[in-house]
Amino acid sequence: MAFAAENVVTNGGFESGMNGWRVWARAPNAISAALDTEAPHEGKTALRLEHSGKEDWSVEPSVRMDVKVGDLVGLECWVKVQGSGVVTLCASTWDSQGKVGSWSYGERSAYEGPAWQRLTTRLVVPANVTQIQPRLIGYGPATVRVDDYAVVRQGNVAAMRPSDLPATLTLRNDAIEATFRIADATLSVWNPKGGRRWTQKPFSSDCVVKNARLEGGRLRCELFHGGTGLDLSATLQLDNVRPELVVQLSAQGEMPAQIRFPHPFAGESGDYLVVPMNEGISYPVDDPTISPIHLIAYGGHGICMAFYGVTDGEKGQMTILETPDDASIRVERLDGRLLIVPEWESQRGQFGYSRKARFVFFERGGHVAMAKRYRAYAKQIGLFKTLDEKRKANPNVDLLIGAVNVWCWDRNAVPLVRDMRASGIEHILWSNQQRPEDIKAMNELGVLTSRYDIYQDVMAPTNFSRLQWIHPDWTSNAWPKDIILNRRGDWIKGWGVESKDGSMIPCGVICDKRAPDYARERVPADMATHPYRCRFIDTTTAAPWNECYNADHPMTRTDSRTWKMELLRYVSEDSKLVTGCETGHDASVPFLHYFEGMMSLGPYRVPDAGRRMSEIWTNVPTVVAKFQLGHDYRLPLWELVYHDCVVSQWYWGDYNNKLPVLWDKRDLFNVLYGVPPMFMFNKSLWEQNKARFVRSYQNTCPHVRKVGYQEMTDHRFLTKDRTVQQTVFANGVTITVNFGVTPYSLPDGVTVEPMGYRVKE
Repeated sequence: MAFAAENVVTNGGFESGMNGWRVWARAPNAISAALDTEAPHEGKTALRLEHSGKEDWSVEPSVRMDVKVGDLVGLECWVKVQGSGVVTLCASTWDSQGKVGSWSYGERSAYEGPAWQRLTTRLVVPANVTQIQPRLIGYGPATVRVDDYAVVRQGNVAAMRPSDLPATLTLRNDAIEATFRIADATLSVWNPKGGRRWTQKPFSSDCVVKNARLEGGRLRCELFHGGTGLDLSATLQLDNVRPELVVQLSAQGEMPAQIRFPHPFAGESGDYLVVPMNEGISYPVDDPTISPIHLIAYGGHGICMAFYGVTDGEKGQMTILETPDDASIRVERLDGRLLIVPEWESQRGQFGYSRKARFVFFERGGHVAMAKRYRAYAKQIGLFKTLDEKRKANPNVDLLIGAVNVWCWDRNAVPLVRDMRASGIEHILWSNQQRPEDIKAMNELGVLTSRYDIYQDVMAPTNFSRLQWIHPDWTSNAWPKDIILNRRGDWIKGWGVESKDGSMIPCGVICDKRAPDYARERVPADMATHPYRCRFIDTTTAAPWNECYNADHPMTRTDSRTWKMELLRYVSEDSKLVTGCETGHDASVPFLHYFEGMMSLGPYRVPDAGRRMSEIWTNVPTVVAKFQLGHDYRLPLWELVYHDCVVSQWYWGDYNNKLPVLWDKRDLFNVLYGVPPMFMFNKSLWEQNKARFVRSYQNTCPHVRKVGYQEMTDHRFLTKDRTVQQTVFANGVTITVNFGVTPYSLPDGVTVEPMGYRVKE
């Protein structure tokens, strides 16, 4: 960025002392400011800031600039940072009423380093902003030297546009017509067969069109992104025949902030959002009780399949994120209605590869049509592998189908298993590890024997003496050479473990590139003495794909995904074990057989579900009743895409008997979705509730066994309030569940009682 124009800041080099500058810190007396003459970047002096607080601070020139929409403003300064704090160059934005829009618009950050670092950013003034205040802000303790702060006006984006640029440009095929609006970079798509126009709303004004043209059946667009200062190239192209439009976004350079483009399509009253959070959920766009939420596309605690949509139950629009490794979505509210905003994140601080999103429009089918379109896409990109194919490679997969997942903490499992089988529970996945002789005995009884394992948490061995317990599956040899470092060179904090004094000590996180080597050491040695048929790998698909800045094993999120999948491939294919993982993500479908947690929506579990697993809850938290077990919100999106590929289960802190008052309803979800239950008990709890456990199994598992290898072909709401729902499977099995309080009569005359179900073969 050239700063040939006049600097708006009159004392940017601090040669006139602190004249024209003001300093602030949130914590009283946490910051001091003085002139520094030892080694300024230029001239004779620099500013030295000493901040001892843990919160934020700022230094600002006494300049608030009047601006108009589309103005370009360049900011630059030089900083030298010592300490753990972060320093950010940015501006605050203000409207005509004096209200702040953003405190850190166009932010660029620097961290500790021995040399002077140049921070630059270029802002485009967004809509409704009339003034900007240049700033340098920070967070945390640090000594910061500042010099040569410059602010320069660089014209207006509107002046960059060709004078003959039309207000709109339109693409057409036989299925849809898409009109691109230059003023705000939004799309309006007319779907004649569906009889509906889908219109985007600008969620932010960061992206400004500089130029656009139709060229060879494509719409090519040049954009400037104010939040990052990047020049973007966007290509919009219709499918030859289908009602689909692909948007590809490219840029080069540093990407210090997220980019939210393309803009979101808005729903109408009565529509609902379709979100593949774990198993799936719907959010009515008019529902005022839904809080905004951010969901990553690169890990199980986000969206587990790379799509989302909005529908009225028939007509619909979906977006497939074809480059999900550095992508996420935000469920936000605009003009009183919910919508979904796509968000691109940097690749190790850079824009990196081109980003791509596919818009699909439906005339009928609603959320089922979306799931089936994504199923076809999953096959196209190699994510699809059925349980039947996996069974041919490992016959023990058949032991998983219709098997209840049992987490039991008693060490003598064989008598319990015999009692379960004698009581009518035939198919069992026994998840807790046992002695070799017990494993062998359970194998002979037809049990799918398994154990817990993990390749993420690394506790520093120097902390062992401080801990209440030491996890036997920690890869402690990985500390510190094989753990993830962030871009500042600090190790990232993982699972916290309680110390003897009650404080929490965090684990480090192993670099995914190194995890397969530790599995190759551990699994064969374990299998040599313990003849398990199955293995549960914790966290691998639940945790996000991570970036690593360790020079010995650097990693992008794409690399992280690749190595995570290699770990799972090694366990399932090379070790020939039926393999499960936590929560779930469709990147792992080719390598896994089941997921613990796909049925349990992450944000709506009971508090601290991952630590207090055995605790039985008698009081039902509101979010659990409303969303986790909310039949009017939930959707079986995962089953509609992957039911015949992976078995879904509840989370081990959210199992069928976790909240006894909701046990019946969990059983109904299990039978409706064609997935098995999960029980957690000890011997005493089993004996107290044996009849109820057996009933839960008999109400679900025999039916799950019938459809275990089958595609779920349809899901329907048979009543407006969604209390009666129906699923259909490829072999013709139709399952109807009544979550309501009144009987429901089916067309063939059969009545489904309240909290009852009917299976028709």
